[in-house]
Amino acid sequence: MWEMLTVVFLVAVAAGIVAPRLFRQGPRADWLSGTLLITGVSPRPDATGEQIVTISGVIDGPTVKEYAVYQRTTADVEKWPTIGELKPVMYSPRNPDKWAYAPPG
Repeated sequence: MWEMLTVVFLVAVAAGIVAPRLFRQGPRADWLSGTLLITGVSPRPDATGEQIVTISGVIDGPTVKEYAVYQRTTADVEKWPTIGELKPVMYSPRNPDKWAYAPPG
């Protein structure tokens, strides 16, 4: 009985340590700043509110020059991205394919 409770407790502790690393959200502290030039965007839907948008573009930053990226994200239909738009982004120095819009301010 005690052995089983000990195993369950150890598995719960291990899950508590590993889970935040697996489900990390947003840019980390070691990410770098750059700019995203949008070169392609999915058509704006005939809907309201937040919708899924597919964006392709190139990131310029301290460690990359015109690095091609592609991502699906959400955007408000009223603020739909456009081709040629420059957006500030944060990206991983180890893998620039992992990027996110820079937080405002």
